[in-house]
Amino acid sequence: MKKLNSPIALVLAAGLSLAVVADTEPHFSADRFKAHVAFLADDLLEGREAGTRGHEIAARYIASQFAVLGVKPAGTDGYFENVDLVESALDTPAPSFALRTPHGDRTFTQGEDVLVQGPIGGGEVSIDAPIVFVGYGIDDRAVGFDDYSGVDVRGKVVAVLRGIPAGFDSEVGAHLRSMQAHVAAEHGALATIAVQTRVGLKAFPWEAVKRFAGEPSTTWVGHDGVPFDPSGGLRASVMMEPSATESLFDGAPATLASILDDADRSGGRPKGMALKTTARITVKTKTRRYRSPEVVGVIDGSDPRLKHEYVALMAHSDHIGIAKHGTGDRINNGALDNAAGIATLLEVARAFTMDPQRPKRSILIVANTAEEKGLLGAEYFAHNPTVPASSIVAAIDLDMPLLLYDFTDVVAYGGTHSTMDKAIREAGASMHVDVSPDPMPEQAVFVRSDHYAMVKVGVPAVMLATGMANGGSAAWQKYLTTNYHQPSDDLSLPINWQAGAKFAELNFRAVRVIANAAARPAWYDHDYFGDLFAPKQPKAHK
Repeated sequence: MKKLNSPIALVLAAGLSLAVVADTEPHFSADRFKAHVAFLADDLLEGREAGTRGHEIAARYIASQFAVLGVKPAGTDGYFENVDLVESALDTPAPSFALRTPHGDRTFTQGEDVLVQGPIGGGEVSIDAPIVFVGYGIDDRAVGFDDYSGVDVRGKVVAVLRGIPAGFDSEVGAHLRSMQAHVAAEHGALATIAVQTRVGLKAFPWEAVKRFAGEPSTTWVGHDGVPFDPSGGLRASVMMEPSATESLFDGAPATLASILDDADRSGGRPKGMALKTTARITVKTKTRRYRSPEVVGVIDGSDPRLKHEYVALMAHSDHIGIAKHGTGDRINNGALDNAAGIATLLEVARAFTMDPQRPKRSILIVANTAEEKGLLGAEYFAHNPTVPASSIVAAIDLDMPLLLYDFTDVVAYGGTHSTMDKAIREAGASMHVDVSPDPMPEQAVFVRSDHYAMVKVGVPAVMLATGMANGGSAAWQKYLTTNYHQPSDDLSLPINWQAGAKFAELNFRAVRVIANAAARPAWYDHDYFGDLFAPKQPKAHK
């Protein structure tokens, strides 16, 4: 070929080179995205509840897509990793809850005044024990809280504020709130009674909470056949209707109103104290065991050294099935929650398999089960990964991207704790998409999605969601109040399919940045979660 010497020729050659590079960039199709959602959210799958035929169909669809794309099997049985689950449901007779107070006995009605839950492993419980108030129930020197100081809760029932301390970091607070039952059990308590803060009550009104009356609890089962108990062995737990909780403090040195006033104040720390009331709780549970599959695939990296490290991209394939009550359409199709997340997962997998420039690190593609049961598939996978645990360097979870508008920003829940934040921002900047802070900290999203399971085993992880700009705030508000976990979350929604393709491209770019970086993602210096869950890992300066 003749050598190009002139400036014009060099410019033309550069333009040709750029055109070739541009042509090799993966294409993200709105139609292809829609096709995945349309199948997964079809009535045929009956809401994809874990352990049902509908979810099994969804899992096999995902595995077949992996096979078509050339994603290699990475489960324990081909593409699948079966998760054993145990469901604990209330048995007869119905639970009972009563209080002995200085001014007489009070009895409360299950499903109206109280929600009582029993042992997750099954069995009958009868408790008659004094109540001790323990503030927020936090015992963590790293944040300067020791709510159990000066109180003895062994063999007793603890009343605990169900909320996050005002002015507290929302994600650290959400984690500590999720640990309240476990901490109570560690201190010897028999049961907990949740006392809603005023902020917490706004986020989770009692009428909404009551909808879960009688709903079973589910957990995963280890290889030893023992169910994992997130409560650490508590025998029972109780939630009370907000006004009914006043009776807990009958005759106490402080009133409920004064405690809630203190909780409303930034830096407020309601003090623990022995109460003058006694709880009588009876509850019986029965169990049912079943299993449900994760779908796991891998796209091998190209670098001889780095391909043994994995960037995990996750999305849950299950939803909540068919509503037990009501008339008309009772199928919870879960188009956005989370067929849209799985569609994103598949589009990103397709892009990586079609890209001639393979990533340096390997990409682990995981479709989790039983997220709607309490992040159970992700918890199981985090404790039983199908690749060496230490080789998973990062995780991005895709859960319920709201695709009802042309999003111009995203929220990376958990992103500020590690250098993952930089990767998300770099990917966003390349598409003129901003990264915004958590817009609804009261919802504790950080502990309510599958990435949290990876955080707890020391893996830097985020949950990426569409943000509140450009009409997002109104769209999120309407969806959460009207369509979330309802049969109306289906293809009748005005879904912006091009936004789906855009979301898939953003995730592809973010994963590619992480997979090709010289260094694996690192927790920031003195970060709460990095220090707690990955104390020996190298840290980065923020």
